[in-house]
Amino acid sequence: MILTVTLNTALDITYRVRTLRPHASHRVTEVTERPGGKGLNVARVLAALGHRVTATGFAGGRTGRSVRDQLADTSGVVDALVPVAGATRRTIAVVDQTTGDTTQLNEPGPIIAPAEWSAFLESYGELVSSAAAVALCGSLPPGVPVGAYAQLVRTARAAGVPVLLDTSGEPLRRGVAARPDVVKPNADELAELTGSHEPLQATRDARRRGAHTVVASLGAKGLLAVNAEGRWRAVPPSRVLGNPTGAGDSAVAGLLSGLVDVLPWPARLARAVAVSAATVLAPVAGEFDRRTYEELLERVIVTPHNAAA
Repeated sequence: MILTVTLNTALDITYRVRTLRPHASHRVTEVTERPGGKGLNVARVLAALGHRVTATGFAGGRTGRSVRDQLADTSGVVDALVPVAGATRRTIAVVDQTTGDTTQLNEPGPIIAPAEWSAFLESYGELVSSAAAVALCGSLPPGVPVGAYAQLVRTARAAGVPVLLDTSGEPLRRGVAARPDVVKPNADELAELTGSHEPLQATRDARRRGAHTVVASLGAKGLLAVNAEGRWRAVPPSRVLGNPTGAGDSAVAGLLSGLVDVLPWPARLARAVAVSAATVLAPVAGEFDRRTYEELLERVIVTPHNAAA
């Protein structure tokens, strides 16, 4: 079982309009809802790749109930969300069908009480003991300590369970210091963490701060991975055009899938790039077509660099 943690779960709501204009009324042509937050997105992709997944985090209020009801319909994902008094946040995406641009509105999330955080820690400790790997993903809701991910990393490591961290800002800075097995920042998050805008230098610096492996997501330029064994660049076979929403979460799922399947690093990176690119190409944001993924997997380009990191 792979455990995903989404402390700031969401109900993702997408509106589609023909053209988005400021200061105007709009007729919505389509509305979709689904459970959201980075860790739930990762869980959904892992399940589609054939893994058993347990999803934990917080859920509360009517939106939390909607998240849990829809999660119950997601094959392969077990709901272990911890109930809270506050309402789970909503994220509103407005898609301009003429340009393809998306405008995003993200609520902050419920305020988590100290007793609710303690209840989560107890549940997390029990779940980690039976996990093959853990993914800690996304932002922190109000009330959760800024060092929360560092604490969760240490708990996983004490249990001997590999842990991947995907967050940003101060939670990332503190989490890296707890020595996670993998961190997966994007280029901006990596630059904020290290002060360097040169990806290779920045990944090396992130490793010196505590991460065992750093996998930097460089958008259309693919993934750059650095660890004690060496460094690799993995890119799709050609430029991929489409909707990048959810592509980073798919990459995290690919990395975790490769980890629990005990693949060598080049194969892990190929899987992550292939499922990420397939997500970009899919007509529905955050989903992927299995056949497209398998075709891309055969053609992903992974370039090794033999020098030690």
